Amino acid sequence: MKNVAERAGANVLSIERPFGEVFTLEEIEKAVKQHQPHAVGIVHAETSTGACQPMEGIAKVVHDAGAVLIMDCVTSLSGVPVNIDDWGIDAAYSGTQKCLSCPPGLSPLTFGPRALAKLDARKSKVQSWYLDLSMVRNYWAESSRVYHHTAPINMNYGLHEALRIVLEEGLEARFARHLKNHYALRAGLTALGIQYAVEEQYRLPMLNAVFIPSGIDDAAVRSRLLNEFGIERGAGLGPMKGKTWRIGLMGEASNPRNVLLFLSALENCLAAQHYAVELGVSITAANAVYQ
Repeated sequence: MKNVAERAGANVLSIERPFGEVFTLEEIEKAVKQHQPHAVGIVHAETSTGACQPMEGIAKVVHDAGAVLIMDCVTSLSGVPVNIDDWGIDAAYSGTQKCLSCPPGLSPLTFGPRALAKLDARKSKVQSWYLDLSMVRNYWAESSRVYHHTAPINMNYGLHEALRIVLEEGLEARFARHLKNHYALRAGLTALGIQYAVEEQYRLPMLNAVFIPSGIDDAAVRSRLLNEFGIERGAGLGPMKGKTWRIGLMGEASNPRNVLLFLSALENCLAAQHYAVELGVSITAANAVYQ
């Protein structure tokens, strides 16, 4: 987010927290009061760490400073509640390839009154013609429609079908499914002595970041999982490279079959590296959650 804004010519100031931690409202308020930004950008569900940022109260801090609040909900949309209006979010973007289980390539967007007012008040053209939302907005206008691009029709159909599936399941049921599979995975990993990299109250159910046990060869385990079991696990990023695994349970992939298959395969890989594991213990623990 920072990199994109800087490439567009913005002067970006950032506040930092260690990987796996979230920002407190007090930290955000202090930074906003100190720097008086035009916009504040924050990630709701951080894919690289598996942490979920609490959003309550942030919008008031931002709005009191005369700024707009931009939220990245790429990983969270349709996996956990994303309360755009209740949280006072001015602009948000997501992706289709995560919990919507749709082919990648589209980015759902939403803009509230404050963001649209900023858009309408512009005195200069947006530096990117392709990403000029004033033009894209007119493209979808019912009256005075102005051509902007040729829409990716097949991708729109794919998104339409994905949303039909989401609505058929129901959002509350979908959230509960992600959470239950997360609990089953957590029970299995705990039985193996594997710890999460994020405090429990901030963990994402669809992206589980866990510490690699001491003495275990990270690359060797991920290679065996992929080549022998057809399971791809994300490696740690940034300062967590080589220290964590990122286990995705997103959308249609969040199901008991994948949880139990992964735990069984992981036990096999750990045992091959002489990790002290009682075979079947993680499966028993996960099944206890499902039963």
